[in-house]
Amino acid sequence: MFQLLNFKDTVQFMAFRGLFRWVSLILVVGSIAILSVNRLNWGLDFTGGTLVELGFEQPADIPAIRTVLEANNFADAVVQHFGSSRDVVIRMTPRDGIDAAKVADDLVAGLRASDVGTFELHRIDFIGPTIGAELRETGGLATLVALLCILAYVTMRFEWRLALGAVAALAHDVIITLGVFSLFKLEFDTTVLAAILAVIGYSLNDTIVVMDRIRENFRKVRKGEVEEIINISLTQTMSRTVITSLTTLLVLIALFYLGGASIHGFATALLCGVLVGTYSSIYVASTIAMGLGISREDLMPTEVEKEGADQDPMMM
Repeated sequence: MFQLLNFKDTVQFMAFRGLFRWVSLILVVGSIAILSVNRLNWGLDFTGGTLVELGFEQPADIPAIRTVLEANNFADAVVQHFGSSRDVVIRMTPRDGIDAAKVADDLVAGLRASDVGTFELHRIDFIGPTIGAELRETGGLATLVALLCILAYVTMRFEWRLALGAVAALAHDVIITLGVFSLFKLEFDTTVLAAILAVIGYSLNDTIVVMDRIRENFRKVRKGEVEEIINISLTQTMSRTVITSLTTLLVLIALFYLGGASIHGFATALLCGVLVGTYSSIYVASTIAMGLGISREDLMPTEVEKEGADQDPMMM
């Protein structure tokens, strides 16, 4: 594998930057448009409400369960399979003036009195709407603060053009991942939020490796245009990028298929983020830095003038 990715010639990545600039623009604008129309399918952690998880002896009949709930004044309940055809999760928004525990008890009693099948009650969760709103606000604030702190760190660590490219790549990854969740109406809960923050960390690590090699080559390769040096840097880091992404994806695919429904959202967010993050490390960050006019002079270390260097040498 390492031999296959050990390129003898420099790959002209930046020759396609115009095409991929439009690809990124379409994906980001499309994701923002989808988010503005569909919005996110907030989970119970963020909206508040009641969650009831049931385990049936036979495969559950979802339409029959919905019919029974509607007949018992629970028409707003969301009924879904959870992991297997025998496991069902029911979500309900908070009801004004009614205790959440009583709502859950009435729902379970109505199902037991019907002919939907024999089941066991696995768990009941209650989250107040105030707590859900606070989680939503603090989660968004945490993501924003993380991006701002990263911008400050990368600016001090590298150069402001590289810093803007790196943070733009992170924002690019987050927006597209959120767009995927909005497009397919996937539930967005606290585990998905944790995955989004993990995507930021993963993408940043990959981007910094590329940026560090670009800075190193600007100082080492004395002759060469900006585009050529960026192509050399991307080619040199390609084997590391691909191997890291592939091994991470293998683990995430295993989590998605074998980890159970409770972490499907987490694995989906990371799968999307790793794929988009690998692409953005190659094209988005480097293309933006190049578009902002990065040059060798910007990355050369500042020479510190020694004390007395401007004085004439003393004659003996």
